[in-house]
Amino acid sequence: MVTQKRRPVVIGVTGGSGSGKTTVSRKIFDELSNYSIMILQQDSYYNDQAQMTMAERKQVNYDHPNTFDYDLLVKQLTQLLHYQAIEKPVYDYNMFTRSTETIHQDPREVIILEGILILDDKRLRDLMDIKVFVDTDDDIRLIRRIERDTKERGRSLDSVINQYLTTVKPMYHQFVEPTKRYADIIVPEGGENQVAIDLLTTKMRSILMKRGNKQIDNNFDSTI
Repeated sequence: MVTQKRRPVVIGVTGGSGSGKTTVSRKIFDELSNYSIMILQQDSYYNDQAQMTMAERKQVNYDHPNTFDYDLLVKQLTQLLHYQAIEKPVYDYNMFTRSTETIHQDPREVIILEGILILDDKRLRDLMDIKVFVDTDDDIRLIRRIERDTKERGRSLDSVINQYLTTVKPMYHQFVEPTKRYADIIVPEGGENQVAIDLLTTKMRSILMKRGNKQIDNNFDSTI
């Protein structure tokens, strides 16, 4: 069990694909930039599928809990909470599997854990100080997903829409939305809800001060 005194603070930010959880995470990151802070994304912990053919990888339901390596995520988050560095996996969206490369990640005073199913695993929930669910209408999430996947991930419009209708939306209602009951705070409208961002960062600062976590010089390189 990680002691509560002088340990990193973990805020979990979840919601459906395209909900705005990444924007919320980024705004919290910016607001708390005078602490050493990082974002740990659940997407980095998709299962290694190197043993599968490309055709098989493309058929995988990436919005199902079974596609994530929860054991590795729990292990590495626990290491960070004990101020131990990790070798964070890298997921290659073009190859639909984990890259052979890793990213060295030093521990930070604030850890933002972001992903669609981070509240699905009790072990992860128990490591979080604050649990946030970003709640956004299905239509808005679809539009955002189309923009992101066609521009950033090289997907065709047809493939994005097909994936959304066959797996993303059904899995959201089956697995993601039910985790809302574990959230301490529900944020409507995603990153546009500045009131919620302000409340969250105020609470985070309060926890950090009580634990004796110190602010840093603004010239410190706070990185993901």
